[in-house]
Amino acid sequence: MLDAVSTFSGYAIPIVVVIGILLYSVRVMREYERAVVFLLGRLWKVKGPGLIVIFPIIQQMVRVDLRTRLLDVPPQDVISRDNVTVRVNAVVYYRVIDPEKAIIQVEQFDLATSQLAQTTLRSVLGQHDLDSMLAEREKLNSDIRQILDEQTDAWGIKVSIVELKQVDLNETMVRATARQAEAERMRRAKVIDAEGELQAAEKLAGAGKILANQPEAMQLRYFTALQHIAGDRSSTIMFPIPLNLMEKLTKT
Repeated sequence: MLDAVSTFSGYAIPIVVVIGILLYSVRVMREYERAVVFLLGRLWKVKGPGLIVIFPIIQQMVRVDLRTRLLDVPPQDVISRDNVTVRVNAVVYYRVIDPEKAIIQVEQFDLATSQLAQTTLRSVLGQHDLDSMLAEREKLNSDIRQILDEQTDAWGIKVSIVELKQVDLNETMVRATARQAEAERMRRAKVIDAEGELQAAEKLAGAGKILANQPEAMQLRYFTALQHIAGDRSSTIMFPIPLNLMEKLTKT
């Protein structure tokens, strides 16, 4: 009896060890995850999703998330091309499309992408003046995204969206910008007023030519003016004078 118990205990320990190793070796990768597996320190393959087996000691696994990530770029002090200091922050959306490159080619790809986004933001915005930053955000977003996408392609990362969140100015520049906008509105109002005067003068000149060539038209305008005056409820006294009489008086 004692021999049977000792024999069972002798087999039980290895069985428990084997079961423990198997349970430790089995991993489950979700649909959006991949496992970069190293065999004795060398890259072996990328596994997943689903059930995978990793042999302890000889194999190591690095889990990579393939979902789109949000990177909030902290506020950056940028000097524009016209020497105006602004504070700009942005958001970057990116995802890993090649887990092998993301692990092998760069250390901590998320931190590297964050630092690259900050330097690219300062570099691109520094090439534009303040008016471009405020009025051409779509173009700036596209330029920054294209540069980031090209530089992170070697890391197996795809940058999909870059959006400038806010461009902050100091109080002095806010007042200067307000004065500039007010002056621009006044300039436009003067131009519109001048264009209206020009159009009115052209119309009056055309009307004068028509009335000079057609005396009957002047007679009709005279009757229309009398009708308007008569329709007024004020105490206005009118003495109609024939136009031909006026012409005789002017000739004499």
